[in-house]
Amino acid sequence: IDPVRPFVGVENYVRLAGDEKFLTALGNTTYYAVVSVTVALPLALLFAVLLNRRIAGLSWYRTAFFIPYVTPLAAGAMTWGWLYHPDRFGLLNYLLDKVGVPPQQWLLDPNQAMPAIIAVAVWSSLGRDVVIFLAGLQNIGADYYEAAQIDGATPWQLFRHITLPLLSPTTYFLIVISMIGAFKVFALPLFLTGGGPLDRTLTIVYSIYQQGFQYFRMGYASAQAYALFAIIFLITLLQRRLAAGRVHYDV
Repeated sequence: IDPVRPFVGVENYVRLAGDEKFLTALGNTTYYAVVSVTVALPLALLFAVLLNRRIAGLSWYRTAFFIPYVTPLAAGAMTWGWLYHPDRFGLLNYLLDKVGVPPQQWLLDPNQAMPAIIAVAVWSSLGRDVVIFLAGLQNIGADYYEAAQIDGATPWQLFRHITLPLLSPTTYFLIVISMIGAFKVFALPLFLTGGGPLDRTLTIVYSIYQQGFQYFRMGYASAQAYALFAIIFLITLLQRRLAAGRVHYDV
């Protein structure tokens, strides 16, 4: 039975402000979230627009895009770990060697580790984002495009003034859930880098895991978890404020 511990008040929260490791995790997580969402959503929209056209084998392409999303992260991370292998045994370094580029230390280089993880995250989430964008595109009536084409609108004008505004609720939804998911990233750093090298892939949730289940500092881990909740809550409120007047639910 644990001894009775004294009430520490807000001591754990005060400690957070001066904890360099937590601040590093916060910076890493913010970088991961901003870059992964910024890269993934435009790519997903591009592929969704292409898949929305009548092309042969459309159902096959849709399935191919969705497979990475339903692949367990552990299995996906193991596969990418092999692709990123630092020697020429890794597929990426093997291909680079064929064109005369020296092998890269993808997951061992502090400057390459986080971009490498972001690439895996984009690969994993792309299928979900494409399917949701595609559903939004298919809800846009063809009448709008036909009327604009009669008036001489170009394909870019159709996309800019019809597709994007009518797709804004879908885009807003994806931005919110993608940003929340990105700030909760844990599995990819755990399986691919273990938070290294030099804490360059340490994220907030990974730090919570370390404090709670490796160092058994449950109080401090809980403080970090509440801090993460507050960060996500504030970001979501900011997104809602920025979306006002920009998201069009009615035509």
